[in-house]
Amino acid sequence: MTRVQAVVFDRFGGVPELRDVPDPAADPDGVVVRVAATGLCRSDWHGWQGHDPDIRLPHVPGHEFAGVVAEVGSAVTGWRIGDRVTAPFVCACGSCPACLAGDQQVCERQTQPGFTHWGSYAEFVGVRNADVNLVRLPDEVSFAGAAALGCRFATAFRAVVAQGRLAAGEWVAVYGCGGVGLSAVMIAAACGARVVAVDVSPEALALARRFGAAVCLDATTLTGDGEVAATVREHTGGGAHLSIDALGSEPTCVASVESLRRRGRHIQVGLLPAAAGRTALPMDRVIAYELELRGSHGMAAHAYPELLSLVTAGVLRPADLVTETIDLAGASAALTTLDRPPVGGIRLVRPHGRD
Repeated sequence: MTRVQAVVFDRFGGVPELRDVPDPAADPDGVVVRVAATGLCRSDWHGWQGHDPDIRLPHVPGHEFAGVVAEVGSAVTGWRIGDRVTAPFVCACGSCPACLAGDQQVCERQTQPGFTHWGSYAEFVGVRNADVNLVRLPDEVSFAGAAALGCRFATAFRAVVAQGRLAAGEWVAVYGCGGVGLSAVMIAAACGARVVAVDVSPEALALARRFGAAVCLDATTLTGDGEVAATVREHTGGGAHLSIDALGSEPTCVASVESLRRRGRHIQVGLLPAAAGRTALPMDRVIAYELELRGSHGMAAHAYPELLSLVTAGVLRPADLVTETIDLAGASAALTTLDRPPVGGIRLVRPHGRD
């Protein structure tokens, strides 16, 4: 059996190691993808910490990737070796009621590379139900840009456009300017919205301004009770129409809700794992203001063409969000620091060098 390299951890919170592992084989309905680029995402840190009940040890993390099909299962009809592809981080079954309704992002029998099975911090990764889940990449979209799409940019796109129903001229507050937050800033600005970006990192806020934020707030200077939300309301003339918690913490979630104007919409994207306890929300305000609270969980493969058309037209530029690229050996150390405030942008791993 051929062996390839991957980042593996044997216990939750233990030191991840780069080691040789068996070469993955394609399921009859799946493919194996040679990973050209994969993203370093905060969700991977949650998995490494043991916050996801689906993970079985030992484990290889990584769920947003792009590359080339290297092996095709016997039952796959729509894909060939050599195809340039990416995939949503939620891989759907294609046949449950949610999938049949077009909602593959909440598939009842979903699998997720890097969570339910080994992921893409590796030279190769398997994708199940390939005819349902693979997305063909236009030649104009780089592997780096496509790897950024897989979780953060696609998730932000659906959060802003589909779940958030953003209209031109509205105010949007984005809490947390890591990869998904900066993606939301770029997408909202491209939609004609006015964006307030909130973070604790000057570097992240500088990138938010570069990608279209009209107002950037350093939360470390707004330390009073409710001061962040009050400042957002002041800048937006009474509150944001749409607010997105792109980080995932009780303070950012609560501030996002409290920064809305009447009948505003809060979208929760950042994970709020049960290990951190239940988040207490200001439900009195939700009722009095008739606020709308929604989650957003990725985007189905069939919805990618709209996003990709905007990327190929240059309206959206996910590759511009990539601020650092490291090799597979560097991913081990990077994974353990993903809970720290981001320096801004998206970091990628190139398992095979810069191919």
